[in-house]
This record gives sequence, structure tokens and C-alpha cells, in this order.
Amino acid sequence: MRVSNRPPRYPWWQLVLLGIAGAVESLVWPLRRMWRSDQPIDRYGLCHFTSTAGDALLVISLADSVFFSLPVGQAKVKVALYLVLTMVPLALAGPLLVPLLDRAGPRRAISFAAAAGRAIVAIYAAPRVGTLVLYPTAFTMLALKQVHGITKNGLTMAYASPDEGLMRANARLGRIAVAGALAVAPFGYLFLKLWGAPGPIYLAACVYAISASMNIRLPHPRATGAPRKEVGRRGRVPALTMPALGAVGMRAASGFLLFLLAFALRKSAEPPYWFAVLAGAGLVGGYVADLLAPRLPTSVREEAVVIACVSGAGIGALIAFEVFGLPLLMVYAFVAGGATEIGRLAFQSLMQRNAPEGALGRVFVRYEVAFQLAWVGGALIAALLPISFRLGILILAVFYVAIAGAYVFYTRRTGRAAGGTAEG
Repeated sequence: MRVSNRPPRYPWWQLVLLGIAGAVESLVWPLRRMWRSDQPIDRYGLCHFTSTAGDALLVISLADSVFFSLPVGQAKVKVALYLVLTMVPLALAGPLLVPLLDRAGPRRAISFAAAAGRAIVAIYAAPRVGTLVLYPTAFTMLALKQVHGITKNGLTMAYASPDEGLMRANARLGRIAVAGALAVAPFGYLFLKLWGAPGPIYLAACVYAISASMNIRLPHPRATGAPRKEVGRRGRVPALTMPALGAVGMRAASGFLLFLLAFALRKSAEPPYWFAVLAGAGLVGGYVADLLAPRLPTSVREEAVVIACVSGAGIGALIAFEVFGLPLLMVYAFVAGGATEIGRLAFQSLMQRNAPEGALGRVFVRYEVAFQLAWVGGALIAALLPISFRLGILILAVFYVAIAGAYVFYTRRTGRAAGGTAEG
């Protein structure tokens, strides 16, 4: 009698269930550890996880109702209107938040109000997706999302442990944000198929409510920040001038690339899953960047990291100029997502380190407004102008090179000025 040494075969559905169970376990275990942790940054990580997850669900619903369900011409108009609406919330809400954000105490309450407000507005907006009410409600949720983003800078400074440092804390929150978006994406797609565009919004309302409850567990934030440094009346920090140029350029290029890809895929009649795959590649690139950023040598200055990311993204754009195919576009989306994330982390840490206590609100609002306007401006150019994909990629590469050149010119000029002053 012959005995078979081959391992037993399992039905395919059992293997799928095992894979899903493993993925759920890999997600639940870190969340459970963060829930039980005594570290403030871990507790705030849960707030940021749920906030980002709710934003991802909202994007899934709006993408289906505003972008994919309409002809390209109508979609351009709808998207342009939506982008214009995104510029207004931060410009209005930012100055109102400055007095509160300049002090450490109210930041936790502001974060709670941003999450609770989005939950309430989402419940109101869900049954009205097909009406004009969608735009003012989306406007409100975007404003509250920006409030969360500005408050996050102050809370990260307050909760980051001295041993971890700002770069590691920002990178950890970046990984948490990517995990939140990826974790809810399948559920958002399922709710979209079962109940249409309102489904993900209702689910987002539940997630935002959880985020609000997580804020209640946060400890009272301590005051921190640079003690006495030069800062302008409107929050301008001279030490951040050139790093801000690189970071703003990366944001503008990110918005331009996203909508350039989106409309190029629609015009070429590619299946919608292409866009999902490329968006996923960008998220994975950002996640890998969050893993690598804390491991950069401490001797590397944040300014150098920002300009290196700009240069890397420009080289990737020149390569992507040659071929319009899914594999190469995935590689470029991965590289662009990683470069943008590392540049964001570097500038964020630099900003948090240079923001003086008592002027945190002014500094955070100033640069967050600049980033938002840059992203929307880049997206509007790609959405409104009749730019082909190859021409758009070429424009993007030239833009990256121009930013890198401006940075090098400014660095040499300031270096010569400093040398002349020293000699005098």
C-alpha cells in the first residue's frame, strides 16, 4: 500500500476565509494594542485612524456619484465645482481657529467637534446625495476635515514622546492613516453596491461617531513648541521659506497628477478598476515612505529630504512620459505617492519644530492653507484644461525640475550672502 506524502488540499473558499481572517488579525491586533496603550500618541492614533477611514468612505461615495456616473464633460464641471468648494472651507475656518489653536487646551475639544460634526452632517447628507444639497453638506464636511488636519499638528507635538521624535510620530500617524483608508475600502465598495452612494456615507457617519468617542479618551495636551523664534504676524517662519516651496510644489503636483490620471483613464475608456489600482499603488507608496522615513539618518536635514523627493518625482515623471500602461503607471503612482509622503513628513516635522509656542495656530493655518490651495490649483488645471496625458506628464516633469532648480539657486544665494556677512 502506497502512502502519499503530498499535503492535503483545501477547498478554495477555505483558503480565502483563512486569508481574510489573517488580514483582519493583522489589522485588529495593532488597534487592540493601541487601545490598551498608556501612550498619548497611541490613543490619538485611534482617533486619526477612524477619521481617515471616514474620509475614505466619503471619497468612495462622491467618486461614484460625481465622477464615474456622469459623462466626461459633465464630470469635469461637477469636479471643478467640487474643487472650488474645497478651497473655501479652510480659508474661512482657519482664521477663526487661530486663537484657539495658539493655546494647547482647546485642541482636544476642537478635534472632538470636527469628528462629531462630520458624523451629524453625513447622516443629513446621505439621503440627499442626488440633490444640490450634496454640495453645501460636502462643503461642511471638508471644512471639518481641514479642522482635523490643522489640529493634528498641534496634538502630534503635544503627544509625541521625547524618545520618539516628531518625524517618527508623524510617520506612525501616516501609516495609521493609510491603514484606515485601506481597511474600510472593501466595506465602502460593498455598501456602495448594496445601497448605492448613500451607503458609504451612512457608514462614514458611524465611523466619525467612533472617532468622536475616541477623542474623549485623550489626555489633556501639554503646551510645547519652540520657545522664542522669529515669526511673522501672519504665521510666516523665515526658516521654512524654501522647504515650504518644495512641499507646496509637491502638493500641487499631487493634485494635478490625480486628476490627470483620472480623466486620462476615462477618455481612453479604461475600466474603472485601473483608477482603483493606481490609487492603491499611491497609498502603498505612501505607506512604504512612512516605514522608511523614521529610518533616515538623523544627520540628513529635512530641507534636503524635501528637495530629494521633488527630484525623485521629476525623474519618475520623465519615465512615465514614455508609456501609458498599467504596470508602469502603477510604478509611477507608487514612486509619486512615496515621494510626496516623505516630503510631507519632512516639512511637517520641520514646521512643528520651528513653530513657536503661542503662535502655533498662525503657523499651522498659514501653511495648511497654502498646501490646500496648491493641491486644488493643480487639480483644477488638470480638470479644466484639455491636456493629454503625455503632455501633462511632461509639464509635471518640467515643474519638478523648476522647483529643484529654484531650491538650489536660493540655497547658493543665501550661502553667498551668509559668507559675505561673515567676512564683513
